[in-house]
Amino acid sequence: MIWLILGVLLWSLSHLFKRLAPGPRASMGDGGKGAVAVSLLVAIVLMVIGYRMAEGAFFWGRTPMTAGINNLLMLVAVYLFAASGMKTAVARKMRHPMLAGVKTWALAHLLVNGDVPSFVLFGGLLAWAVIEVIVINRSEPEWVPPAPVPARKEIMAVVGTVVVFGVIAMIHGWLGYPVFG
Repeated sequence: MIWLILGVLLWSLSHLFKRLAPGPRASMGDGGKGAVAVSLLVAIVLMVIGYRMAEGAFFWGRTPMTAGINNLLMLVAVYLFAASGMKTAVARKMRHPMLAGVKTWALAHLLVNGDVPSFVLFGGLLAWAVIEVIVINRSEPEWVPPAPVPARKEIMAVVGTVVVFGVIAMIHGWLGYPVFG
């Protein structure tokens, strides 16, 4: 479990570093981007290895109903990621669509994974996303929504969401976590 906890902590601190310690981060210059990227890669490796190795109490599991709700929430989460990157209409109405996507992703996974390692992984990343929104809003209180984009970008975001969700479902199946039952 320690590797999982360290991975979640490293992920959170790496993302928060810029806002919690702006002076030290600025002093690193462009090289700091590489350092943060490497620390995020290490965090992901630690989380994957830690989650696969972790054991803990089991409180609930997936049911057909929770699996269906999870899949719908995952479609929303993937769309929020796409909306953030493509600056769609949702990104013009919502300040943090990517972090909202992380929160939706984490809640969806907690719905179907009621064990302690899942609480650490998905609950930890949910807590990080909530803290990240608070820290960003406090450090940058002014927000200017992005400019409108053509309708084709909205359509591309929806189509991309379905394709990416399909790829995610396929990878989950290969790893032994069937998405559709």
